[in-house]
Amino acid sequence: MNFPHHYRVAARCTATEVVTLSAAGLTDIASAAPQQFGGPGNLWSPEDLLVAAVADCFALSFRAIAAASKFEFVHLECRVTGTLDRVERIMLFTEFQIEAELTIPAGGDTSRAERLLEKAEQACLITNSLKSTVHLSSRVTVAE
Repeated sequence: MNFPHHYRVAARCTATEVVTLSAAGLTDIASAAPQQFGGPGNLWSPEDLLVAAVADCFALSFRAIAAASKFEFVHLECRVTGTLDRVERIMLFTEFQIEAELTIPAGGDTSRAERLLEKAEQACLITNSLKSTVHLSSRVTVAE
């Protein structure tokens, strides 16, 4: 992999229409302000997209680390809560709480699973790019 990588996204709107996000080769996404800021509440918002990026990156990071470690898993569910707050009169996300539930096959190593989940949290390029605090809570279960 040669670095740097560049990702280009366009946003277009009028004074009254939703924002349309587009990137080459991808399906457009309609976006609007969240309900808390007067938006309709039924479209993805920039805030939702940022929190989704954390969840997506965590899941993809875990999957890559598991594959590289030859660690089998059955299912990963990741829920992320982002906390938007005002700090010194500036609005910003101050914290992301990642809740990961991992199911591994019968006979799987739960301690190793926990370590790989922690590695995924540390490797996530999205959270590494933000100045927010990140907390991981995880639960590993063994499939029956």
